[in-house]
Amino acid sequence: MGDPAGIGPEILAKAWMQRKDAGLPAFFATGDARAIAAVWDGPVETILHPAAANGVFDHALPVLTVEDGGEIIPGRPDVAGARCALRALELAAGLVRSGAARALVTAPVSKAQLYHIGFNYPGQTEFVAERCGIAGENAVMMLAGPDLRVVPITTHVALADVGALLSIDLLVAKGRATARGLTRNFGIAAPRIAFAGLNPHAGEGGAIGREEIEIIAPAVAQLCAEGIAATGPFAADTLFHPRARLTYDAVMCCYHDQALIPIKTLYFDEGVNITLGLPIVRTSPDHGTAFNIAGENIAEPGAMIAAIRLAGDAADRRAAIGA
Repeated sequence: MGDPAGIGPEILAKAWMQRKDAGLPAFFATGDARAIAAVWDGPVETILHPAAANGVFDHALPVLTVEDGGEIIPGRPDVAGARCALRALELAAGLVRSGAARALVTAPVSKAQLYHIGFNYPGQTEFVAERCGIAGENAVMMLAGPDLRVVPITTHVALADVGALLSIDLLVAKGRATARGLTRNFGIAAPRIAFAGLNPHAGEGGAIGREEIEIIAPAVAQLCAEGIAATGPFAADTLFHPRARLTYDAVMCCYHDQALIPIKTLYFDEGVNITLGLPIVRTSPDHGTAFNIAGENIAEPGAMIAAIRLAGDAADRRAAIGA
């Protein structure tokens, strides 16, 4: 359920309330059940094992408690809450890896608080990848909306460092993982991947930078040689209008905001973060802890509902193809 002082507990409760209308698969929360009770007076039932969730789900939100989160005050994060969030994440990832649950959905956490307890990962994506034994470059963070999917090739790094971090090998690895993930998780048999340029106008033939010529174009050529329908590099400012979105299944973006600005502009309340390249299904709502509105009963659950639905759909697709 993410940080117990954030909006994770509230949007989980609201997702459970809308479970029938939204057609959601059965799910259970991991964390401190008191965090949900602090923001919601609906039915909560503690379970001791994931298998019990199916019998509880129709009449109560099942919660598998892992650790006391300390004094839980919505909107006021602390170290005890961060420790609870991390333990909940560790448990949930282990349950999915063992097959006790079909997919992992992560609510937002406070990285600032996690860093206080020794968390040394850029985010939950990298943490889950390591727990699954996957190298960081082979785990791909994709943000998905109803008709747009974007992949930031670099994520939580300074913009000034992006150019030096890009390489042909990195782009090829991310492209392969994206193509495979589109097939396994979305059922797209022949994925089309477009690459955005790093520089304005995709470098203007080298006049405004050479990353497109020296890094992105060779990576696209290598992916094409491997049978992946990769195109680009394209000027980023022409990639996200409605007609352009019909020409690809995902866009590979060079840096964080290049990917997240369009997805959040179009689908702020529906965007889902899905990690490709893992042996498990992992999704999360594409927003943060929103401590400023925690406990006020105004958090929108749309992205959490979309994340749970996508997790269930992806798990079904993987099971159908034995992936």
